Amino acid sequence: MKNAYLWIIICLICLCILLGVGKILLNEEGIILSFGSRVFQDKKYSLWEEKNMIENPDYKNLAIFIDINDKILELINLDNNEIIKKYIIASGKPSTPSPIGHFRIINKARWGEGFGTRWMGLNVLWGKYGIHGTNRPNSIGWSSSHGCIRMRNKDIEELYKIVKIGTPVTISGGPFGPFGNGFRILKPGDRGSDVYEVQRRMKLQGYYPFWVDGIYGEGMKRYVIKFRKDKGLNLTHNIDYSFYKALGIKLIE
Repeated sequence: MKNAYLWIIICLICLCILLGVGKILLNEEGIILSFGSRVFQDKKYSLWEEKNMIENPDYKNLAIFIDINDKILELINLDNNEIIKKYIIASGKPSTPSPIGHFRIINKARWGEGFGTRWMGLNVLWGKYGIHGTNRPNSIGWSSSHGCIRMRNKDIEELYKIVKIGTPVTISGGPFGPFGNGFRILKPGDRGSDVYEVQRRMKLQGYYPFWVDGIYGEGMKRYVIKFRKDKGLNLTHNIDYSFYKALGIKLIE
């Protein structure tokens, strides 16, 4: 009898430890384990998603197009180029721009109400960016985020059910490709599509030996100065209009 009580006490202690470390959320997509700020998605979600793709063949060939100037997200059926859904979004502030280019959805998760109810992550090299809900619905329609694409919670919840991991996402920010609506002066610590393109151009000219990642870090500063010296430019770590011109980057509409 004493052994039985002992086992019950041990089981209760283990249960308390489990509940203290994390919580298990069971939902229609499967099981998500949340430990602190990290979210682990169970294989059941993948099975749920695969089942939905089979039952809804139209889901198989979708793409997302986002225009951060017009603040519009469109869900497109690539088989006939039909726009299935259209939503208003919020994009990054000028100081923290949204990534511009072609990406894919690499993970999905359910979030708490405090930061929006859904998350769909993108494979952006220079930071953690995604499409997610918000607890600030008044920010929708404006350049107000730290770079992510914000949606109203009811909209992201609808999109989340339709879009699968691997879906292509194109984000357009203006007529100048990775430079959006024009050049910005880049400083150490900046990151973005324009930083990525500058690194790529520098690498092609033999001025950047590192991995092109879209982040203006300490390693890049040295080669910006070397480029400026070789081109007879003022010595500064900033990448300004004279630097763009010497690098051969011209904006043509």
